[in-house]
Amino acid sequence: MKISKIDFLKCDAGWRPWLFIKITTDEGIVGYSECTESNGSPKAIEGAVKDLEKFLIGQDPLATEKLYYDMYLGTRQSKGGIMCKAIGGIENALLDIKGKYFKVPVYKLFGGPFREKIPVYWSHWGTSRVRAAEAVQRKQIVSLEGIADLVKETKERGFSTIKTNIAIFEEKPFIYAPGFGKTPGVELELKESILKGIKEYVRRIRSCGGDGFNIILDLNFNFKPAGYIRIAKELEEFNLEWLELDLDDPSSLKFIKDSINTPICSGENICCKRQFKSFFDCRSMDVASIDIIWNGFSQSKKISDLADFYDINVTPHNYYSHLSTYISANFAAAIPNFKTLEVDVDDVPWKDGLITEVPKIENGFMKVPEKPGWGADINEECLREHPYNK
Repeated sequence: MKISKIDFLKCDAGWRPWLFIKITTDEGIVGYSECTESNGSPKAIEGAVKDLEKFLIGQDPLATEKLYYDMYLGTRQSKGGIMCKAIGGIENALLDIKGKYFKVPVYKLFGGPFREKIPVYWSHWGTSRVRAAEAVQRKQIVSLEGIADLVKETKERGFSTIKTNIAIFEEKPFIYAPGFGKTPGVELELKESILKGIKEYVRRIRSCGGDGFNIILDLNFNFKPAGYIRIAKELEEFNLEWLELDLDDPSSLKFIKDSINTPICSGENICCKRQFKSFFDCRSMDVASIDIIWNGFSQSKKISDLADFYDINVTPHNYYSHLSTYISANFAAAIPNFKTLEVDVDDVPWKDGLITEVPKIENGFMKVPEKPGWGADINEECLREHPYNK
C-alpha cells in the first residue's frame, strides 16, 4: 500500500475556519485529520502541508514513525509552529489509515483502552454566547443576569464542569483578550476594572452553580505574572477547578504556580516534546494541556508519558470540530494519566452534519469510539456547503 494523494480541506465554521487533511492510498483506504489553527494562518498551514508532500507520495502509510522523522528532519530549520502543526496533522491522518488497515481504533495501536468512558467539560462556556452568538445561533448573553439560565441549561445537559474566558459586562459585553490582539493593551497590565469584572463574573457563576459546579477560567496570554497572581488570589474563595494560562517561559510560570493556591493548567500552545520537557523539569504546571492535532498523536503520547514520569495528569486541548474530539478521545483512551476532555458545545448549527457519526456524550461523559481509525470520517458534501474563502 502506498500514499497516492494528499488533499487539504477547509470550511467556514463561523468565528474560525476548520481545516482538515485527507490522505488517500492506492488501495482505497482514506485517512482524515484536523489541523485547525483559529488564531494563526490557515494559508500557511495549507502551504506547509503542500511542501511536505515530497516526503509522502509513494511511501508506505503504515510506517508512521519513519514518515514523521522524514518530515521532521527534512524541515528541521523550520521546526515548531506552523510546520509542527502540519506534520502533526499528517501524522494523524496516517494513523487513521493505520487503524482502518488493521481494523482497530487508533488507541488499540498504543496499548489502550484504559477506560470505556471519558469525562468531558464544556469549553468556551458563555464565551461563544457573548462574542459569537449569531454564529452559534444562541441568544446573546448581554449581562450577568443571563448566567443563571446558562447554568440551568448546563446542568440539564449533564455537564458539571465548564471552562470560560474573561467575559466583561459593560454597556457592550465583550471577551477580554489582549494577548491575542482582540482587545487593546499590548502591555498586558491588569486594570482594576478588568479585575473587578472577572471577580463579578466568577462570583455569579459560583452563586448560580453551587459548590458542585466546577469552574475553569482560561486567562490565556492576557497578563504578566503579577496580573495572573493577583487574579488567582482574588478568586481563591471560589475554589476553581484550575486556572488556565499561557506563558513562554517555564520559570515565570513556576513563579506563578508557587505564589498561589489554585491549580495551574498550561501547555495548549506548546509544540513538541522538547519544549514540554523544560516545563516539566521546572514543575511549572499541575495539569498539562496537550493539543493532539497540533503535535500529532504519537508525539502527544510521548509528551503524556513524560508528564506521567513527573506525576502530571494531562487534558487534551480541543475546541475544534467533532473529528478533533474523536482524535482526542482516542488519546484519552490510550494514556493512564488522563484528567478530562475539552469539548465545544455551542457551535455552528451544522457541526453534527460534518461528521459521519456524532460523538456520544451523555451526563458529562463521552463513550470511547469503537470503530476503526478515529471512529468517524468527514462528510465532504457538508464541508463543501460551507466554503472558507478568506
